[in-house]
Amino acid sequence: MRRRDLYDAASGRGGPRLLPWTSPEGKPCYLSSDGRGYLSTLADSIETVQLSMGMELLEYARDATAPGAKALSATEYRWLARRLAEALADALRVADSRGQRIPDPEEATEDA
Repeated sequence: MRRRDLYDAASGRGGPRLLPWTSPEGKPCYLSSDGRGYLSTLADSIETVQLSMGMELLEYARDATAPGAKALSATEYRWLARRLAEALADALRVADSRGQRIPDPEEATEDA
């Protein structure tokens, strides 16, 4: 694959970028740009925050469920499960967004 193709794919030129937030109705939001504008930078920052928060939550969950840890109340376990589900949804959305911007190796071979 040529360097230019990789650059275009990383910068979002391969098609609209799935953003890490949804519309008020819960529908996906997309951005069509060269990957260098304000909204692209904001989306990158939000993805970084979402993944960091997910890692912190995972560490908390591991500590809370480790052998010998103080048992949480049912409400606390429910809170933890909800936050973990939210963090997983965020991580899957980031993975989907980034995966869509990776060029398909089969298409790259055909273009060469």
